[in-house]
Amino acid sequence: MGGAGLIIVAVLYTLMGGNPLQLVPMVANQPSSYVETAEDAEKMEFIKVILADTEDVWKEVFNEYQGLREQGVVYKEPKLVVFHQSIQSACGMAGAAMGPFYCPGDQTVYLDLSFFDKLKNELGASGDFAIAYVISHEIGHHVQNLLGILQQQQALREKLSPTEYNKISVRIELMADYFAGVFTRRIEEKGYLDVDDLEEAINAAGRVGDDVLQKQYQGRVVPDSFTHGSAEMRVRWFMKGYNTGDLRNFDTFQYEYDEL
Repeated sequence: MGGAGLIIVAVLYTLMGGNPLQLVPMVANQPSSYVETAEDAEKMEFIKVILADTEDVWKEVFNEYQGLREQGVVYKEPKLVVFHQSIQSACGMAGAAMGPFYCPGDQTVYLDLSFFDKLKNELGASGDFAIAYVISHEIGHHVQNLLGILQQQQALREKLSPTEYNKISVRIELMADYFAGVFTRRIEEKGYLDVDDLEEAINAAGRVGDDVLQKQYQGRVVPDSFTHGSAEMRVRWFMKGYNTGDLRNFDTFQYEYDEL
């Protein structure tokens, strides 16, 4: 695939919530210095609030499970790094097109703040809680990392064909959507949600479905290439987490793929 094709794939993958560093080779450019603009500062105020809320919620959820306590599994807060243009992570170099991603190597959520403008202006997912959905989805990957789920996923990468591994990736991403739903339910119970927040999250989950993004950016839908699930699947698993509000039923691997 040519360089332009790689960029298109990376953008598509990122918009679906993935880590494009898994798809493209490392680039040679150096990370740029982050200089906060007034617009960034406004976004950061909200991001800090959501990140603090995720810490409170997941500490609470982990403490509810005796099995986790007996195994010494506690919720450890991830780090947060924001950037423009490019950033160096433990998972490699990420450029501006990469958008938000979670790197298990350094347990850090990386946010390209310009992505949230793209989410609103190109994808039609507006509102503060569209941003909260994206962040809580990435935090969902951190939860998976703490539970050892991401390590199991990586062990399968070299054993499966690309099509088979895509189905594993879909399960992992839907699980992160489930965890985003759990977070949303918990902060609703704390009285933090406004009347439109849930609808903004549901809309955002649907707008980043593989089928929606493929149709918008490449003009056709290729289900075998799905890595995150269709809009319907992503909304369904987000709502599963929201309706349950805890770690019950998060295991996407217990279902046949066509049942997801």
